[in-house]
Amino acid sequence: MIQIFRNIFAIPDLRKRLFFTFGLLAVYRVGCHIPTPGIDTQALLEFMGEAENTFLGFINTFTGGSLKRVAVFALGIMPYITSSIVLQLLTVVWPYLEKLSKEGELGRKKITQYTRYGTVLISIIQSTGIAIWLERAQSPGGAVLVPTAGWAFRLMTILTLTTGCAFIMWLGEQISERGVGNGISLIIFAGIVVGLPQAVIDTLGRTRIGELSIVKIVLLSAFMVLVVAFIVFMERAQRRIPVQYAKRMVGRRVYGGQSTYIPLRVNTGGVIPVIFASSVITVPATIAGMFEEQEWLQTVAHQLAWGQPMYYLLYVIGIVFFSYFYVSIIFNPADLAENMRKYGSFIPGIRSGKRTAEYIDRILTRITFVGALYLAAVSVLPEILLTGFKVQNLPWIGAALDAYTPRWVTEGMGISFFFGGTSLLIVVGVAMDTLQQIESQLVMRNYEGFLKRGRIRGRRG
Repeated sequence: MIQIFRNIFAIPDLRKRLFFTFGLLAVYRVGCHIPTPGIDTQALLEFMGEAENTFLGFINTFTGGSLKRVAVFALGIMPYITSSIVLQLLTVVWPYLEKLSKEGELGRKKITQYTRYGTVLISIIQSTGIAIWLERAQSPGGAVLVPTAGWAFRLMTILTLTTGCAFIMWLGEQISERGVGNGISLIIFAGIVVGLPQAVIDTLGRTRIGELSIVKIVLLSAFMVLVVAFIVFMERAQRRIPVQYAKRMVGRRVYGGQSTYIPLRVNTGGVIPVIFASSVITVPATIAGMFEEQEWLQTVAHQLAWGQPMYYLLYVIGIVFFSYFYVSIIFNPADLAENMRKYGSFIPGIRSGKRTAEYIDRILTRITFVGALYLAAVSVLPEILLTGFKVQNLPWIGAALDAYTPRWVTEGMGISFFFGGTSLLIVVGVAMDTLQQIESQLVMRNYEGFLKRGRIRGRRG
């Protein structure tokens, strides 16, 4: 292993890319500690301490603690992700964007530019909601978070947070282009893992005072290892479709006849569906924060708050939807079948052309469903173990269900851990993807990689 790391830093180009990536991630972490002007930091600290185990704490994890401090990077990279979702949805229904998506590199650049414009627009909307929410919020002691509220504070907050989000977007693009790994994913990764050392210290402190027993820590650690192993297994799982190349005579030589396969990953979309679903589900809370006088909107926001049954149900539905949606964008069975026909290959027992496309689509539909269930289970179950599934809050049928549901389901098991399901998926997925790129660089230059046999299969996106 030591030799492998020596090999990494022995390659000038790879070494330069790694240092560039670490440098920009360090810049991102510095920005997470620069506060937004006009906020009482002490009152904010007290308020956020009360909201640690709420939806705000959940979102704060993805921003690397910036939201807790309302730093210049408080919006994180979520506006960019939301803008990407909107553009991809519009690509399906808007012929102009669909045409651009098929124009190759030039079309991709235009769509990227539109995504940037959308990011700025969404950032302005979200920062406006945050500014209004900060003006109305109070600490547990009754102190206001914004001593001098008004449009001067709102405009300053909008300008600061929007600029911060645009800068993060630029950092992610620079890392993807000149560094190692996917820049946007690495920024989210850095925001999540930065709190790990403090979480370990807090766990040890709770053990020292008797809040956590050694048995619970051992069981929790074993559970985490099993979940990580399950994630790695599912991320590498494939459905291999056998492919046969037809034989053809060229002079006296016979060409073709080889057998190969089409590897269809069970989780084709990676963590993209989870990120998309978590980003979309924050919209009601953002809108509700801007219109507190609307009671019906507050009721909807309460039902969709983090930890509520409707939140989990819609979260699961969103993951399944975006799993199929993302696969439909990046994988076209008809194009694959047409390319197979052109190059003289076929699936044994399946007629070329339309039949092949239907066969591949049928298999892809089934394994995508399995991948979506896997993403939903890993994302939701750890949170339910922590907070419980509060069926009593379901409209109309909540009281009846609560009477027959065990307490450990509705109230949780009292087990808290740093990495939630969504966070764990992102951390493991991004780590595997980054290691795969480093592995490719090493093997390409005839160096021994991390794996002597086989290769780490990274995820798409």
